[in-house]
Amino acid sequence: MHITSVPFMTTDWSSVPEVSHSGETGTAYWRTIEIGNIRVRIVRYSPGYHADHWCKRGHVVFCLEGELETELEDGSVHRLTPGMSYQVANDAAPHRSRTTPGAMLFIVD
Repeated sequence: MHITSVPFMTTDWSSVPEVSHSGETGTAYWRTIEIGNIRVRIVRYSPGYHADHWCKRGHVVFCLEGELETELEDGSVHRLTPGMSYQVANDAAPHRSRTTPGAMLFIVD
């Protein structure tokens, strides 16, 4: 990741509006800032969330709360719990998220 045109800044996430995105089941709630060439998000998944699409975008994903399963298009499943992360490049491994108990993530892409 090559970050450009991003000045030093702090973010009070409680002041960033939350936008809902429906999944195949459940809902994802995003708080998003886009600055320069990056997008930074706090994403909260409701219990029972299952994504309705395969994502090919690169991310750095850090699990803050709950439990997240990330399924890759090759069929493998990877579990994140608080304090764990995954990293993937654009177009490297199409993936989709699901969670039974719900999860909260910090994501940079």
